[in-house]
Amino acid sequence: MAQDRERKVIKDGVELLGEAAERAPELKGVPSGVEGLDELFFYSKIEDGRPRKIPLGGYPAYAVVNLTGVPDTGKSLMAEQFAVKQASLGKRVAFITVESPSAFASSALKIRAMAMGIDPAEIEDKIVLIDAASYAVLREDIPSLLDTLAYAIKTYKIKYTVIDSITGLYEAKEMLARSIVRQLFNFMKKWYQTAIFVSQKRSGHEELSAEAAGGYAIAHIVDCTLVLSKTMIKSRYDEALYNRPIGELVRLFRIDGCRLCGHDTDTHFMEITETGLVKIGPSLKELKTASKK
Repeated sequence: MAQDRERKVIKDGVELLGEAAERAPELKGVPSGVEGLDELFFYSKIEDGRPRKIPLGGYPAYAVVNLTGVPDTGKSLMAEQFAVKQASLGKRVAFITVESPSAFASSALKIRAMAMGIDPAEIEDKIVLIDAASYAVLREDIPSLLDTLAYAIKTYKIKYTVIDSITGLYEAKEMLARSIVRQLFNFMKKWYQTAIFVSQKRSGHEELSAEAAGGYAIAHIVDCTLVLSKTMIKSRYDEALYNRPIGELVRLFRIDGCRLCGHDTDTHFMEITETGLVKIGPSLKELKTASKK
């Protein structure tokens, strides 16, 4: 019976805040490679008895960041820009490709590098591809995927991991989404990875919400969630709201939450340039303020 089950006191799991803080990593920014994004994260510092907001300069280090949105909103582009940016800085990145075989993923990364003004040859030995698209065992058996990633981390001294996309790891078994995401999250924390998880939204309903395929499991577990969306200007109301003409496609970006540091809470315009780079623009609030002047 349940009440007869042996109980254990895990003494190692009890410690003072100060003791845990001694092992805490330094809060610092990791450049995202996306123009206009890095300054949206910040931390507070007490100066003269008052809090002062200081830009972090990127994603918080060691964060697990979820990029979610409907198709064609720039999620994979942002993930690739992050990988290329870190590789250009001399860092090793694990890129787990779940949707496209590694040969196609490598082409996309090289195109992104050229668009960012980076010679692809400079990053070829910095990005380690793990092909879960071609190898079903990596895609369908999470322990095998994590063992493979652990091997890559130890072999290549990796500190940054991208998974595009985690939704592909629980296709047709969304009831297991929370369990799978939790395993991935715990792994990233154990190995002190700064990680980007790309996830797909189930539909266009409430496009700026954090809900993705698998429900809210991902947003509840990860450290930060960034939501990307797009909308067509269809009415005079939309024209006034977005200051764009009818028929134009508007892309939007919002940081839904980040528990590791402060962050901008506004909805921002976003664009995908002709060369395939994501850029974060002004907020809707800034647009309204400017239109009133």
